Amino acid sequence: MTETRTASQKSAAPDARYRRRSMWLDLIDDALEPRPALPGPIDVDVAIVGAGFTGLWTAYYLAKADPHLRIAVLEKQVAGFGASGRNGGWISPFFPASLETIAKHHGREQAIAMQRAMFNTVDEIGAVCAAEGIDARYHKGGVLNLATGTEQVERVREEPGYYHSWGVGKDEIMWLDAAAVRERIVVDGCLGAMYLKHCACLDPARVVRGLAKVVEKMGVTIYEQTPVLSIENGKAVTAVGDVRAGVVVRGTEGFTPELPGARRDVIPTYSLMLATEPLPADFWSEVGWNNYETFTDGRHLYIYAMRTEDDRIALGGRGAPYHFNSKVRDEYEQVPGVHAILERVLKNLFPAARDAKITHTWGGSLGIPRDWFPSVGYDKARGYAWGGGYVGDGVAASHMAGKTLGDLITGRETEMTTLPWVNHKSPKWEPEPLRWLGVRTSLAVLASADKKEMKTGKPAVRAKLMKKVLPI
Repeated sequence: MTETRTASQKSAAPDARYRRRSMWLDLIDDALEPRPALPGPIDVDVAIVGAGFTGLWTAYYLAKADPHLRIAVLEKQVAGFGASGRNGGWISPFFPASLETIAKHHGREQAIAMQRAMFNTVDEIGAVCAAEGIDARYHKGGVLNLATGTEQVERVREEPGYYHSWGVGKDEIMWLDAAAVRERIVVDGCLGAMYLKHCACLDPARVVRGLAKVVEKMGVTIYEQTPVLSIENGKAVTAVGDVRAGVVVRGTEGFTPELPGARRDVIPTYSLMLATEPLPADFWSEVGWNNYETFTDGRHLYIYAMRTEDDRIALGGRGAPYHFNSKVRDEYEQVPGVHAILERVLKNLFPAARDAKITHTWGGSLGIPRDWFPSVGYDKARGYAWGGGYVGDGVAASHMAGKTLGDLITGRETEMTTLPWVNHKSPKWEPEPLRWLGVRTSLAVLASADKKEMKTGKPAVRAKLMKKVLPI
């Protein structure tokens, strides 16, 4: 049974237009009333564009490093409006670019260091939230990549050996047979799974909104309802005047193409989600899932799921279309056909949830660089810094970016500042209509590969070939 609400039931509240952006924002106790806008031109030491995880973690680590810095965060909407308040709730430990790609340009040891840093940040986020009193609803249960069809078994089973070859311990990542998976979670048709212990889940809206309050107490000023029209050397330009700064940090992720000159830096690809009502105790007695593992499976059009603190299932996936010229629009967040597919996936995986109400559907854009290689960097001569291109793994990567930018901007040489993504420059995406044709074709091929595999039970060669060309 479906009873979807795409907007908050708290429709009388003046913050309803922000609550409708995701289940996380809808259910948060925090008032989503905007903070005051920038009143006019100002001078600061650091101006940060974007009050999501990248911007706020950067503010946090800068303020900790130097409490005397004058830091202003400029946000078009409210803190957590973008992907930081809408994502799948995973602290994903995966770096989108392959370890082979990193090693090719930076060497094997640097590839291993990058992966280990991603693992470490999973614990660091939980520790910071606990230390700062942020109600993160953090659970470190690891991640399962399930084989839910015979065609998936071989490629999922290869994953532990792949990571072992890169120095990840056998106690960190392993293959679980179907019986071992059922001890953790009962998923219909599961034939086994890869299990990696370095992953956690949280409530992203509570974290990003809590982090905003923490940095304000540290002396950072957040100006909301303040669109930045452009970023130029040493200043962020707004309608009410320039914010002049020694450093301007761009933390705009999927909204980056809206900035002048950045249309081809990343493509905003939409990921969509839904969530059930809180499920009863008898469902959880049957399914288990007591350790709050996150999970995906071996299909080509990626899905991701977690159990929430209030006993819902939140599940998301790719499949929403890319829009010509990298446009970002509110209406792109609701694609009924894709949400219907996600509901079928959920109820195929959990037949006991077939009568569960779907209470929320939502979506948001994520930023994908042309080489799938996220980056963080600082150009001191230009007074410009950035972090982004996380390809959907941004909860962990944005924390690393903020910590790294804190070190780079304050001039400290640390392990973070030597990682291979620092000052990496991705090539630009092709001009239109080439990128529209390429991305649309890639999504269509991967969707057709999933359909063929479900029908035949055999791996589809077309997916492997397409991922070599354009791994969306």
